[in-house]
Amino acid sequence: MLNIAIKAARAAGAIINRASLDLERLTVTSKGPNDFVTEVDQAAEQAIIDTIRQAYPGHGFLAEESGRSQGAQHSDFVWIIDPLDGTTNFIHGFPQYAVSIALAFKGKVEQAVVYDPSRNDLFYATKGRGAYLNDKRIRVSKRLRLADSLIGTGFPFRKGDNFKRYLKIMEELMPACAGLRRPGAAALDLCYVAAGWYDGFFETGLNPWDIAAGSLIVTEAGGLIGNFTGEADYLYQREVIAATPKVYAQLVQVLSPYTRIIKEDEPEAPVAEAAPKARKPRAKKAETAAEGGVAAPARTVRKAAPTQPGKLVPLDEYLAATQPELDAELPKAAELPVDVPLSPAAALAAAFEPTPEEAAPVPVVVRKAPTRIRKADLPPKEEAPAEAPRRSRRRDGDAPF
Repeated sequence: MLNIAIKAARAAGAIINRASLDLERLTVTSKGPNDFVTEVDQAAEQAIIDTIRQAYPGHGFLAEESGRSQGAQHSDFVWIIDPLDGTTNFIHGFPQYAVSIALAFKGKVEQAVVYDPSRNDLFYATKGRGAYLNDKRIRVSKRLRLADSLIGTGFPFRKGDNFKRYLKIMEELMPACAGLRRPGAAALDLCYVAAGWYDGFFETGLNPWDIAAGSLIVTEAGGLIGNFTGEADYLYQREVIAATPKVYAQLVQVLSPYTRIIKEDEPEAPVAEAAPKARKPRAKKAETAAEGGVAAPARTVRKAAPTQPGKLVPLDEYLAATQPELDAELPKAAELPVDVPLSPAAALAAAFEPTPEEAAPVPVVVRKAPTRIRKADLPPKEEAPAEAPRRSRRRDGDAPF
């Protein structure tokens, strides 16, 4: 399957290279604002599909230009194709574009090929077998800090994209990294992360055919890829982060507040409205008692606003102010047993202090007489053997030294 994908990518690359020799004759149409398609896109896509269908007629296709209109509709094998990633660069003669082909089995990418026809660079990977560039194994970079990293990205260009959000991201990220680059082809950007030329990459507004092949090449090269919150659900979320493991974690911290993954059906947390600032309560004079006619000051209760954020109110006061009938049923503080907690030091001292009922044990002293050994009981000393006289090797007439 990988060989068939490489054959299809090279066939599309030949069409693109021939068309790049005379860009003035191209027919360019617009799918939307700043979103172009040429006859080269359509011819390259058809060449890829024809090559794959000859080998695997029962497989399905998800292509940028034709969608799912060709191939089997319900196959577990789906080829995800972008015949020309970076069309805007191509029609302007800027040599930064590529062919992207990926094979997904039951939703998981198994084979990936990204071919750069202008440089004849072929990136490819098979799940579990590593990533390669022109038959040479590639790995992500070993940088650990975001401050030392070169980050690739893609600017929003379609109508309806959130430009203000992207400006906030750049304002926060650009001082935090070594540099920011925007070549304009997401498939190649992901391959540059896998090759170690970039330390990280992020972009929004991408489609599955833009990132399917590059995502497998990144992971097989030892990198991580996910959405802005760091989750693995990125293929259809229109946002992606790819980087070395250490830089990936730091990019997620920066970009997670700007994610577009928001569950609309999730109820928002109720925001408590601040209670109006009440004046200091004054003691109200009670009405004159019918019996004595003497005005007695009535006891006033200060009702705390239960919705006032940031203010703690005791439970008995809260119930007395809001639910007096429930407060009457609860036992009062005087009726509850009082258990005064001890400090850690007092608790430790109380644990080792003997209780009054217990009497301290009387120490038992055992005295033993020293053992006396008589001299007569000692074994006789053994005399050391006499040393034999040392024979001198000095001859007569030799010096003593």
